[in-house]
Amino acid sequence: MHKLILPLLASAALAIAVPALGQDAKPLAGQSITVLMPSPQGPNIASDFEAETGIHVDLQTLSWDDIRPKLVTALVAGTAPADVTEFDWSWTGQFSAAGWYMPLDDVIDADTVKDIGVAKIFTVDGKLLGIPYTNDFRVMLVNKKHFVDAGITEMPKTLDALVAAAKKIKEKGIVEYPIGLPVSATEGASTSWYLLTKAFGGELFDKDFNPLFTSPDSAGYKALAFELMLLKEGLVDPASTGLKDSQINESMFGQGITSIMISGEPGRLGQMNDPKQSKVAGQVEAILVPTASGETRSFGLPEALAIPNVSPNKEAAIAFVKWFTSKDFQKKNAVNGFLPTRTSALSELNESGKLNSGDALVAQSKTVEPLFPQGTPPWYPQFSSGVNTAINSAAKGQMSVDQAMEAIASAAKQAMAQ
Repeated sequence: MHKLILPLLASAALAIAVPALGQDAKPLAGQSITVLMPSPQGPNIASDFEAETGIHVDLQTLSWDDIRPKLVTALVAGTAPADVTEFDWSWTGQFSAAGWYMPLDDVIDADTVKDIGVAKIFTVDGKLLGIPYTNDFRVMLVNKKHFVDAGITEMPKTLDALVAAAKKIKEKGIVEYPIGLPVSATEGASTSWYLLTKAFGGELFDKDFNPLFTSPDSAGYKALAFELMLLKEGLVDPASTGLKDSQINESMFGQGITSIMISGEPGRLGQMNDPKQSKVAGQVEAILVPTASGETRSFGLPEALAIPNVSPNKEAAIAFVKWFTSKDFQKKNAVNGFLPTRTSALSELNESGKLNSGDALVAQSKTVEPLFPQGTPPWYPQFSSGVNTAINSAAKGQMSVDQAMEAIASAAKQAMAQ
C-alpha cells in the first residue's frame, strides 16, 4: 500500500554525501536503465547515480494506484515494465507465485540482509525478491500536550492504560474523541485491526493459513471487540466509519482534534511537527505500541526495489539497487521523508539527533514482524477487502463481532480458492 512520502527528520539540513566510486570504478559506465517508482522521489537521484557509476537512469514515477496495474500488464505480456521496479510488501505472494522477479540472494551480501531486518518480508521459499528501501511499520502517535494537559505523566504501555488515558483526556474536555481509528471499508481499517490482533498477542493464521480469529478468546476477535468498545465509549468519532486513515491523520490528528493515532505511521512525524503544515507542531511524538501484556509488538509494511526476470540490463539494475539501499544513501534520502530500512542508518541518524522520536522508532523497528510469517499470500488483496468490509459493517452496527469474524474467515477461504 502507498505510504505518504513526508519529511521524517527533525532538521532538513542533513549534509551526508554518498561516497564517490572513483573514475576507475565505473565498469558499467555508458549503460542505461529504467527505474519505475512511486511519486514523488528526490530530484537528484538519477544525476547522483550517474555521476558515481556512469550509468544513465531514466527515472519514471507514477501515482501509487497506477504502478501495480502497469507492472502486471507488462509482466503478463512478458515485457519489462522497467529494469528496476517498485515492489510492495503486499505483492510478495502474488509476484512470487507468478515467477516474475529475479531472486537477489546471490547478488546482495549477507551483512546487508542482516542490517535490513524487514528483508524477510520479501523472502519466499528462501528466495529474496526485493530489497527494502523505505521503512513503514506501525507505532503509536500521540499528542503529548494533550496528555500533559490531562495530567497524564506516563505514556501507556498496555491497552488498559491507553483506554484509561483516552478517557481522562475526554473527561477533561481536551478533545471529544481522543482516539483516531479508521473503521471504513479501506485498507487503513484492515491494518489497524492487524496491529491490534498483534497487540492482543495473536496472529491472523496458523502455518497452514487456517484462520485464528473466529473464537471469542482469540486475539483477532478481541481486537475487533476492542474497536467496537472504543466506539461505544465515545473514544472514537462515529464519523470514522466513513473516513480513510489519511483523513483521520490529517484532518483530525493533525488539527489537534484527536490525541492518539492507534496505528501510527512514522512517515508523518515530520509533517505533524512542521509549523507550516500542522496545527500540532511540537506536540506530536511516537511511542511504542501498547499491548495487552505490555510487551510491544509491531508489523512491517515496507517497500522494496526488485528486478524483473525479463530486464535486459540486470548488472546495471543490480548496481542501482545496491546504491539506493546503501547505508549512506539511506541516510541522505531520509531528508526526503524515506525512513531507512537499515538498522545501522536509523541508529546513526538518531545518534546525530536528526530523527523525530528517534529512540522510539529505533526501539520499535527492532520489534517489527512480518504480518504473514509464511510470506504474504497471493490472495492478500481479496482478504484485506473482506476484512475492512466486515469491520465497517460491525462499526455501523450491522454485524456482531461473531458475524464479522465469520465473514472475514469466509472471505479468506474464498480468496484462497480463487
